Amino acid sequence: MDIVAEYEAQTESLMRKVYLGLREERLDARDVVALACVLLGWSHDTDAVVEVVERNPAEVPRAEMAVLARRILDDVHFDPGFDLAPERLETLRAALRVVARDLPTRGIEGEPEIEIVEDSFPVGAAVRLADGERLNWGGPVLPSMCDDPATALTCLAILIQESLLERTWQVWPVCPRHDLGVHPSGREREVTWWCAGGGGHTLALVGELARALSRRRP
Repeated sequence: MDIVAEYEAQTESLMRKVYLGLREERLDARDVVALACVLLGWSHDTDAVVEVVERNPAEVPRAEMAVLARRILDDVHFDPGFDLAPERLETLRAALRVVARDLPTRGIEGEPEIEIVEDSFPVGAAVRLADGERLNWGGPVLPSMCDDPATALTCLAILIQESLLERTWQVWPVCPRHDLGVHPSGREREVTWWCAGGGGHTLALVGELARALSRRRP
């Protein structure tokens, strides 16, 4: 292992320890100091890193050390992914259950599933349809997109829509009033299928497309 790879592996291991320590309220100050020392050795001299290195950890209250640890993780843009923050995956699965209600309007039946894409960096998620087709056009949904249910639903609906367009070259969904393709849009904590026609309007909430289309049939 070369020196850069060794540094990356060591840093990743320590970041995971610190994150889990914060998450489970069992933070070990020694892990925070070790992480700060490694980062400082590679010129990551942020204020939080320098403060942790310069102070005696025995004299830093637990609450203050936790604040410093969070600042360090923020400084290095640490993302816990799906494995350390499984609630993100549950949020994404809940989003899929919503958007899946719209898929029969595209002739897609069966229960789709979330599939973790291990060979992407960072590790993300795709959708596997019941017929085995994987929808992943434009790249997977990233864990950081799943901290908020509305954002997760918006990103997942976009991935599904764009993947189906790439596979079939057919626009879906289509506004029957304006004959235009509609797009997922997050508006005031709701995610809608938004049509730009007529000055812009909501066709339906994501998950309620079938009901909206049935109302508009002659």
